[in-house]
Amino acid sequence: MDAVRLIGVGRRALAQSHEVPDIVAEAWQAQALAQAVGSRLAVGGPPELRGEALGLSEVGGRGCGALGDPELKTEEIRASQLTEIGDARQSLLELGVMLGEVGMALVGIACSAEEDSVYWQCMEGIDAADEARDRVVDMLRKLAARDENLPERDSAGTP
Repeated sequence: MDAVRLIGVGRRALAQSHEVPDIVAEAWQAQALAQAVGSRLAVGGPPELRGEALGLSEVGGRGCGALGDPELKTEEIRASQLTEIGDARQSLLELGVMLGEVGMALVGIACSAEEDSVYWQCMEGIDAADEARDRVVDMLRKLAARDENLPERDSAGTP
C-alpha cells in the first residue's frame, strides 16, 4: 500500500480512538510509519532528502520506543504494509499533518493523566512527534528549493 493511503488509514484510526490505550497505540503506529517512510526515502528517495530521511527514521524509532509496545501482530502494524512512497511531496505533507494530530492527541492524554508514568510517556511521544514533524518540514523545504532551481520545461518536456 502506498504511503498516502496508509497515512489516511492511520489518521482515521486516530480520530476514531477515544480510550488512552487506543490513542497511544495509534501514536505508536504513526511513529512506526514515520520510521518506515524515512527509511524508504533514505534509501531510494531524492538525494537531497536522504540525510533528513535517515533522521526521520531514527526519530520514528525513538518515538516507538517512548510509546511502548502496543502488542500488535505483524500484520496489524501499518508500516509493514508500506510498499511504495509514491509522490514524496504528498506523502510528506500528509505525514506532517498526521504527526501534528498525534502530538495533539498525546497532549490531551498528558493533560488528564493521573499517573506520572503515563504523563511522561506522552511527553516523550510528543517530543518525538514534534521532532519527526520538524524533519518532514525540512524535507519539504528541500523539495521546494530543488523545484525552484529546475529549469522550466515546455510541453514537449525539453528545457
